[in-house]
This record gives sequence, structure tokens and C-alpha cells, in this order.
Amino acid sequence: MVKDGQATRRRLLDAAAAEFAAYGIAGARVDRISASAKANKAQLYAYFGDKERLFDAVFQEHAAAIGDSVPLTAEDLPAYALGIYDACLAKPELIRLATWARLERIPAGGLITGMTEEHDRKLTAIAEAQRAGHIDPELAPDDVLAMVSMMALTWSPASLFHAASGTDPKADHDRRRRALAATVRRAFKPSA
Repeated sequence: MVKDGQATRRRLLDAAAAEFAAYGIAGARVDRISASAKANKAQLYAYFGDKERLFDAVFQEHAAAIGDSVPLTAEDLPAYALGIYDACLAKPELIRLATWARLERIPAGGLITGMTEEHDRKLTAIAEAQRAGHIDPELAPDDVLAMVSMMALTWSPASLFHAASGTDPKADHDRRRRALAATVRRAFKPSA
């Protein structure tokens, strides 16, 4: 019975991720989520309480998956940026979820809540790399992390210039990766 419940919960999360990515929080419909998950609305409400908390669960899960799959080694910020680029190509729904969260919920300030330990670890690693002379010490660690992350998202589905997809030619991805790595390396290098 527990396995059935876990399977139902998983189906609801997966269906909700697709629904929220496509329609946003306000446009998502619990009827469509339940139908897609082959579950009933009562199960959705029993597991998540309401649509808002379901979105929170979906968004946190996707953000944590990216955070877990892309470790930050502050001495190698280009590798971190490339990891984010690749992870977002593999999971473009995260960018769509983040865009909806920004538009419908959190217009300013930090977007991802509940991951403060991971965020603090990254800031500490950047500060240590600054003290060791690997990253420009004149920049605040929080700004370094934000800028590296946004550089990596240059070609994301939220891009105002050009959105990349996993179906783009390998040569295009290779060119973008080289440009991203070189730009991040130069941007945060300590002054001579």
C-alpha cells in the first residue's frame, strides 16, 4: 500500500511539473494534473494540501535536482557554469517553473527558498576561493554566484536573445560551452 501511495505521489509530481511548466501556477488545473497522473483530486489534496503547495513541492524538487547534479567547485567556476548549462538543457522545465514563480509569486529577492544550506555552502566556497586568490575578492560572493548562474542561463528557455534546446547541433552547444567557459574564467579572475 505504501508503494502504491509513493507511486501515486510520484505521478502527481510528474504531471504537475508538466502542467505548471506549460500553464504557470494560475493557469494550471488540478483536474488536468489528476487526470494525467491517473489519480483523483482527493489524493492530490491529501498529499499536497492545495495547488500552491503542490507547485512548491514540484519547484523545490526540480531546483534541488539541479543543485545536487551541479556541484560548485569555486576554483573552477567555468565547470559550474557548464554544469548549469547542461542541466538546464536536460531539464528545461525548471527554467519554465522558475519563470512562472518569478512572474506569479516572487517579483524580487531570492527565488528558491528551502535550499539555504546549499546556497550558503556555495557562498562559503566562493569566499574561500577569493581568499585563496582564485576569484576576484572585490566582488561579493552572492554576486559572483548570481552572475555565474545567469551567464550559464544565457541560452535558457527564458532567454530574451536565443533559447537553446537539446536538439540544437552539437557544434552549436560546443561553441556556446567554449564561449561560456572563457567568459566566466575571465570575468571573475583576480586583477593582476
